[in-house]
Amino acid sequence: MRKNILITGASTGLGEGMAREWAAKGCNLALCARRADKLEALQRELQQAYPDIRVLVRSLDVCDYEQVFEVFRGFRDELGSVDRVVVNAGIGSSQPIGRGHFTANRQTAETNFIAAIAQSEAAMEIFREQNSGHLVLISSVSGVRGFRGPINVYAATKAAVASLAEGLQLDTKDKPINVSNIMPGYILTDINRDTKSAPFRVDLETGVKALVKAIESEKRRAYVPWWPWTPLSYVLKALPFGLFARAM
Repeated sequence: MRKNILITGASTGLGEGMAREWAAKGCNLALCARRADKLEALQRELQQAYPDIRVLVRSLDVCDYEQVFEVFRGFRDELGSVDRVVVNAGIGSSQPIGRGHFTANRQTAETNFIAAIAQSEAAMEIFREQNSGHLVLISSVSGVRGFRGPINVYAATKAAVASLAEGLQLDTKDKPINVSNIMPGYILTDINRDTKSAPFRVDLETGVKALVKAIESEKRRAYVPWWPWTPLSYVLKALPFGLFARAM
């Protein structure tokens, strides 16, 4: 069992949900996000509910790359080891290309991908020193193909995260370090709450339980929930461009 788990973006949404699930399983948690007040409230709640676990929290903006390394190392030093790192922090907003929104799109790219590289670097540094660990990168079903309009840049960042995960899987083949690429579909969070088209969306509790189950299987790639996104992903990949364009 992976006992000491570090989660970024842990103050809301999927990160908060995963923290609750693993706390109930008796895991020690290292939680970080920008909102220190929400982290501290979650810490108090979990430690009161599960007094036998440790819940550490630190404020972190994942785009402060030096701080990423400091926070990860600090958690490692306090817990003695880190068994699993979940690279979950990200933002859902992006804008159509060529409409004057470069600043917003750059922020999405930096938060979702460049910061994911920093988190992966910091995690792998720890895992290589320990000679063990499980790195989890949260991508998205939207990373399977390119998407038009306001989802374009977001989908591109998630495709990049998926590619990063696969490259790290090649680097760690036959080593005691596992890397998982987790590709959720629509799970109800603040990121997609106002999305008009969210097919097969599930509630947060259902989505988080499926997410934790997929992560604990430590497969190289997992779509969450498995149904219908696993078969749909193969359909999306196989569709000729013309058919895909009409469908989207």
